[in-house]
Amino acid sequence: MPVLASFICGLIFGAGLLISGMTDPQKVLGFLDLFGAWDATLAFVMAGAVAVAATGFAIARRRTAPAFSARFVWPDRNDIDASLVGGAVLFGIGWGLAGICPGPALVNLAGLSLPIVVFVIAMLAGMIGNGLWRGRAAAPRAIETSPLPSRADG
Repeated sequence: MPVLASFICGLIFGAGLLISGMTDPQKVLGFLDLFGAWDATLAFVMAGAVAVAATGFAIARRRTAPAFSARFVWPDRNDIDASLVGGAVLFGIGWGLAGICPGPALVNLAGLSLPIVVFVIAMLAGMIGNGLWRGRAAAPRAIETSPLPSRADG
C-alpha cells in the first residue's frame, strides 16, 4: 500500500507541475531573470505549494500514525552544514543554467527530449556518485585482527 500511495502522490505532484507550467524551462528561467522580462508565476506556485504543505504537515503532526505506514519518519536533523550549503549551491546553479530541476525533469522525460534525457542521466550519475562518495566517507574502517574462534566453532 505505501508504494501505491507514493505513486499516487507522485502523479498528483507531476500533474501540478504540468498545470502550473513548471515543466517549461523558459518559465523557470523567466522567473530567474530579475532584470529582464521577469515572470512572477513561479513565486505564486511556490507560495501555493508552501501553503498546501504547511497545512498537510500541521494535520500530520496531530495524527498518532500515518495512514499508509507503520510510523512517521520525521527528519532528525535541523542543522546547516557544509554539505547542505554545497548541495543547495549546486542545485541552484544547475537550476539556473538548465531552468529545470529533478521533479519537472522526470515529468518532461516522457517527451524523450534529448536535453532532458541527458539532464536526467547526469542527475542520476550525480546521485549515484554522491551515494558512493558518502558511503565511502561514512564506512567504518576495518580493524586488522585475527578472528577469534567462537565457542560454537569448538
